[in-house]
Amino acid sequence: MPAKTLRRALKLVQESRADPLEILATTANVIQHAQFVTLDLRRIRTVARVLSLRPVPVPGWNFEYHFCDGTARTVMYVFLLDALNFSFWGDPKWCVQYVRSDLDGYWALAAALKRAAERDASFLDAENLAALAPETLARVLRGNVEIPLFVERWRNVQELGRVLRDHFGGSAARLVEQANGDAAQLARLVAQNVSSFNDTTLYKGRAVNFFKRAQILAGDLYGSFGGEKWGAFHNLQDLTAFADYKLPQILRAWGILNYAPELARRVDRKIPLAKDSPHEIEIRAAMVWAVELLRHALAQHDRVLNSVQMDWFLWQSSQATIKGMKPYHRVRTIYY
Repeated sequence: MPAKTLRRALKLVQESRADPLEILATTANVIQHAQFVTLDLRRIRTVARVLSLRPVPVPGWNFEYHFCDGTARTVMYVFLLDALNFSFWGDPKWCVQYVRSDLDGYWALAAALKRAAERDASFLDAENLAALAPETLARVLRGNVEIPLFVERWRNVQELGRVLRDHFGGSAARLVEQANGDAAQLARLVAQNVSSFNDTTLYKGRAVNFFKRAQILAGDLYGSFGGEKWGAFHNLQDLTAFADYKLPQILRAWGILNYAPELARRVDRKIPLAKDSPHEIEIRAAMVWAVELLRHALAQHDRVLNSVQMDWFLWQSSQATIKGMKPYHRVRTIYY
């Protein structure tokens, strides 16, 4: 693709929407200098045309596996959930038995934390999280194998508890209220105060912002409260897609993302990529922009979705078996 054509496409999107977290601006620099990942603008237009001819369902909030009592405890639950929402892949996969179901990945985490919150009224208290023993967390997350990055998760739990206790009166709801209904401001506040949410990196010496879990926190609050109370945000559309490992997989299957031969070989053989490597950063940046460009192309067909809704739709779609679906890239990281 000619560099001029790509620059024009990126500029068109940037001029059409706000970018308060500077995710689009910083990832656009990655896209324009990428060596290992490319975007296929023609495929984006084709996929948008196909999607415009069928329903694009945006999944609603799942109340079966998420804790939700409509109070500030639910805010604490969502904060804890997203403090631990990363790196579920492994062989075998970490699984949890919940009621009569065997769950893995994100749903296993959501259900395990829900069970703990329902069994112990003090579990979600900031003071409890700040002092949580590793053995207690291990019992909460018990499954067929130990969850990946267990020690890092335990540290995240304690950090979250300490920050909320020491700076927000032990209340996650108070932190949310300081954002005044601004989803991007909430993401920034969380990333500034809780280091495990500060998902930024450097690419060829320049800063790149992703803020995956800080952004998804705002989206999850919106979902859990139905856009009301602590989920009432006036600018959810200012967030971008959440740069993870499942969306690049489906975007690659659709021909929107293309990997250079050596990168494709590593991904397809399930060889882990180095954290903060050019390979990883280019995949994540390309994913963010693929969703933006796809969303923009869909709007040309009068199908208007914001990036969060597109992310939810694509993530749900990625859970199904799709013909030609190759493995997702693997990176051991606390950020996704």
